[in-house]
Amino acid sequence: MTKVFLLLMLLSMPNQPSVKYNAVLYYTEKECIVAKENYMKNYNNKNQEYKKNIITNAYCIPFDSFPLTTRKNIGA
Repeated sequence: MTKVFLLLMLLSMPNQPSVKYNAVLYYTEKECIVAKENYMKNYNNKNQEYKKNIITNAYCIPFDSFPLTTRKNIGA
């Protein structure tokens, strides 16, 4: 098994039937944490009007995976 880290970004918006999400896979916890911090910094720099319409949070979740054969097109 290989440990990978899933950056899970959750978004809630008014009048939507569910919470939206996006996820990105990272090979190291450090990569995931840096991406999470950048994501949240970007959100926190938005104006109050934006934040009235979108609430978000992000989590780095460790995940045991079978060995991955490629690193193409994942992570940031």
